[in-house]
Formats: sequence, C-alpha cells, structure tokens
Amino acid sequence: MKVIDLRSDTVTQPCDGMRDAMRNAQVGDDVYRDDPTVTELEQLAAKLCGKEAALFCPSGTMANQIAIMALTKRGDEIILSRRSHIVAYEAGAAAVLAGVSYNTVDGGDDMISPYDISSRVRGKDVHFPDTGLVCLENATSSGRVVTIDQMKATYDEAKKHGLPVYLDGARLFNAAQHLGVPVSEIAWHSDALMFCLSKGLGAPAGSILCGTERFIERARRYRKMLGGGMRQAGIIAAAGIYALKNNVDRLAEDHENAKNMAERLNILHGFTVDYSKLDINLIFFTVNRHGFNHTKFVQALAEQDIKINPIASDWTYRFAIHNGITRSDIDRVLAAIRKILSKHS
Repeated sequence: MKVIDLRSDTVTQPCDGMRDAMRNAQVGDDVYRDDPTVTELEQLAAKLCGKEAALFCPSGTMANQIAIMALTKRGDEIILSRRSHIVAYEAGAAAVLAGVSYNTVDGGDDMISPYDISSRVRGKDVHFPDTGLVCLENATSSGRVVTIDQMKATYDEAKKHGLPVYLDGARLFNAAQHLGVPVSEIAWHSDALMFCLSKGLGAPAGSILCGTERFIERARRYRKMLGGGMRQAGIIAAAGIYALKNNVDRLAEDHENAKNMAERLNILHGFTVDYSKLDINLIFFTVNRHGFNHTKFVQALAEQDIKINPIASDWTYRFAIHNGITRSDIDRVLAAIRKILSKHS
C-alpha cells in the first residue's frame, strides 16, 4: 500500500523527468565556479526573482544563516517574528554563527508591520545593541501569505531607518501563486531573499539565495565557511532547474487539494480548521472531542501507512499537501480518520 506522508512538503520525491535531468546533468566543480548546471540554475533563479545574482545552497537553513552573516555585524540585533523559521526551527544558529540577538515580534498573524519596526529600532546608546536587519517571511511558517501592499509598507519603513530587509521565502512560489503575481513582485520588497527548491517545487535538495552581486560574493565566502561549497553539484542543481521550469504552475493543484481536504476535515465532529492560515498548501486544525487521544490518533494513522506529525505545542495539527498527494489519497486519509473516530466515539 502507498505510504501517504502529510508531515511536510519536504518529503516530495523526484519525478522521472527530474531524475532524467539529474542523470544527464553536465557537471564541474562548483567551488571553482565551473559547474555549468549550477551556473544555469543561479542565473535562472536571479532572473525569476529580479535580482542581480544568486547562490545555490544545500539547505534553506544554511541560506538563511549565510544571509544573516552577510548582512549584519557581530553584536547586532535583528527584528523578526517570534514564530519565524529562523527563530523557531534553526537551533539558535544566528546567535552562534552571526553573533546576533533577536528582537522578536509576537503578532498574532506572524507578520511584521511598519509599527513593529519603528517601535523596535534601537536608539544610539552605548547600552543598546545596534539594530542591523529586518527579517520577513512570505509565506509565513503559519501558512499565511503577506500581501504586496504589506510587504511594501514594511520594506519602506525599514528603509526609513537605514535597515536591510531579508526575506525568508522558503515557500515564495506558493505565496506568488496565492497572490497571482510573479515572484519578482514579492522579491522587489527585499534586499536579499531565499527560496527552497526542496518543498513544493519537488527537488530533492537545495535552496537559492538571491541579491545584489556584492551581497552574493560575500555570501559565497560564508557558504564556504559553513561547509556548503559543493563540488559536482550540478547533479542536484539540475533538479532545481527542472523544478523551476516544470513545477511552479502545478502548485495551484496543491493549494486546491489543501482547501478540499480542509473543508472535509472541518465537518468532522470536534475538528476545527484555521481558515486564516489556509492560503497555501498547509492545513492547520485542532481536535476537541471528548476522550480523544492525540498519541493514539497519530499511531492509528501510521498503522494505515499515513504519516503525520504529532500535535504541536499549541495543540494544533498541520497537514502539508504536496505533489505526492492526490485527491484519492485525501479520500483515503479522510476514510481512515472517520474509521478511527468511529472506534473511539
């Protein structure tokens, strides 16, 4: 029986066309900058995002940390959401690697407003750290998409204070799909940004860092410092090229499947979907049923070859829809959930 994996869109598998592209890729040594496939990917990514240059990185976390290192100095403070990926899921790396501290925004929508910036910028006092950077997300880790007007207002406020703006765009193409705009329109309101190839775009590994040529040259040095300089990286870069040329438009299918599944979950007794977080391919929901056992729920689904993450600390579940999940898979998951509920009702 097929295993249905709803834990994350990072679990996607390369399709046959992507595997063929990887198999046939021309390669060189990327540290020497003579891997033609990596160069092609970087040029394609920079063009799509409307930036001067790009850098292929092994992971989104590394790309985020490289960017922070390149855009700040040690001892700086950076402004970002408390629930952002950089704060919540990167093991405190910015403090260790860049030597910066966090000034976190605790907004309920996980977004950063102009007021959040103006109220947190430090004055020139020897007791205070310098404010060095504003980090945004789009889409946010909670599945919300920031509008172009919101991006512009926040970017403009940061510029008033002379601050660079970095965009963690791990699911940038999902955000663009939701807004119906090219990714460059979102990227315009940042000085540097990252997007992942290994989530909804379906590549097996890799993320892209984009910005000015000067920024990318600085970032390249930090990539080497962190061990991210790869050799015949064209083999995996070819997957990224295939993803950008073939898998962008199909993200709409993931979004539609997520909405379909959300509607069907929400009608189950005790299940409540958070529709404010249903902008892209992520479904967040809670379960409030008498006698419901969260541990047994996860285990019972696993016994039917359905993988989900355990309930989060805020008592929510997250299902991630991706190119490995079809409508028939959703039918099977809903049938399995109904069966589990009937046994414990």
